[in-house]
Amino acid sequence: MTVRLLVVDDDPLVRAGLALMLGGAEDLEIVGEGADGAEVQELVDRLAPDVVLMDIRMPAVDDLTATERLRARPGAPEVVVLTTFHADEQVLRALRAGAAGFVLKDTPPAEIVDAVRRVAAGDPVLSPAVTRQLMSHVVGTARDAAGDPRRRSALARLETLAGREREVALAVGRGQSNAEISASLYISVPTVKTHVSRVLAKLGLNNRVQIALLVHDAELLDDGA
Repeated sequence: MTVRLLVVDDDPLVRAGLALMLGGAEDLEIVGEGADGAEVQELVDRLAPDVVLMDIRMPAVDDLTATERLRARPGAPEVVVLTTFHADEQVLRALRAGAAGFVLKDTPPAEIVDAVRRVAAGDPVLSPAVTRQLMSHVVGTARDAAGDPRRRSALARLETLAGREREVALAVGRGQSNAEISASLYISVPTVKTHVSRVLAKLGLNNRVQIALLVHDAELLDDGA
């Protein structure tokens, strides 16, 4: 299956480099380019991409606003944040808005291609290691700024989960892959995927990255849960 990709960045040199890099993959097709988040919805309507690779900082409408607008629509394509920062507050906000993950602009070409493929297949771009790095650098700051209300809200939402669903959610929060969750909970990988789908549906989330953020907001991992 060919993955249809829309590239959005205000720097024409970056767009050209990404087009050259990603256009060489046989299973990727760059269907269009944009220079600002304000163009995204019209481009998506016209070009029907599977994945949008979008710079986080743009002059008129930034990635965060564009992601929120896009992910609020039914059948929206997945969004991958393109950034120069390893752990930026805006990256965290974009993930909360429904982005499937983020890649750094200095990421090796093969890894960016793999990230697009994974997102198109329904997997988050963030590897377990990168997830843990992001959480350790960013979530603590966000938690301090938000205070107890965010934690109470997160705890209340997680309390709606059944026992096994909660265990799977906590494992996702630890950055575990489906295979690792399967081994630690002694359930099959398809069962893990089923539980993840149920957690997403119950909590009204878009992807497992948002599950991880919610678990960290609740501070359950700090409590050793």
